[in-house]
Amino acid sequence: MTTWLITGCSTGLGRALAHRVLAEGHNAVITARDTTALTELTEAYPDSALAVPLDVRNAEQIDSAVEAARQQFGSIDVLVNNAGYGYRAAVEEGEADAIRDLFDTNYFGAVNMINAVLPTMREQRNGVIINISSIAGQRSAAGSGYYAASKAALESTSEALRQEVAPLGIRVAIVQPGPFRTDFFSRSLQQSETAMDAYAETAGKRRKENAPATSNQPGDPERAAAAIMQLAQLEEPPMRLVLGRAANQMAEKDLNQQLDDLMDWEHLGLATDYPVSAE
Repeated sequence: MTTWLITGCSTGLGRALAHRVLAEGHNAVITARDTTALTELTEAYPDSALAVPLDVRNAEQIDSAVEAARQQFGSIDVLVNNAGYGYRAAVEEGEADAIRDLFDTNYFGAVNMINAVLPTMREQRNGVIINISSIAGQRSAAGSGYYAASKAALESTSEALRQEVAPLGIRVAIVQPGPFRTDFFSRSLQQSETAMDAYAETAGKRRKENAPATSNQPGDPERAAAAIMQLAQLEEPPMRLVLGRAANQMAEKDLNQQLDDLMDWEHLGLATDYPVSAE
């Protein structure tokens, strides 16, 4: 039995993961800004589910959630940073306050959660940190530049963290979902108030009013939860786990494009070194 701390459990992937963890007999500290959304889970699993209010932008609530986990279950074995939301805007359309709030949630919220659990995991000499990113963290698209940047920042930090904590017995992995049947395109998607005509054919096509219905995405949250549970149990997890066929295709396309660019323009890049001495 392990103890999980999962952020953003009210709906979608976070809720599916919380249910899966509890159904398999583990302890789970499940969090949401409004814990009434978690009542069904705590009633079904009164001994192993602990619902804690948490807005990851709130440092006091972060500390309270971590302390509650320690007090109730004695340890924190797996942290899943799932809380977050989307933001659609062309770069020029982006609003400064909205962008800061996005990063406070998607990036700084996750980093602050990590820093809050690391003392416990270091003391245990064991732990798993799973950061839920997005395929957008690898390959951005018109209209998603700021959202993608918040996820790319989390991924870069995760790469460094993985190297730093590996000798301490702590494992780190990134999960990159593609489109899943969650409320991402409705409740969890925000956008700039202003839509500029100049970007109607690029960023404009990806605004909420043009987003696909939330019932036909190919990704199954229940299957994603099962995959994340398997990931957490691996002694040597991959740096990245890409979820869903669509995301895998996007990742492959992006990596191939990067490799093509590297090889096609290698001559220009290598020419910037000092000449190699003949001696």
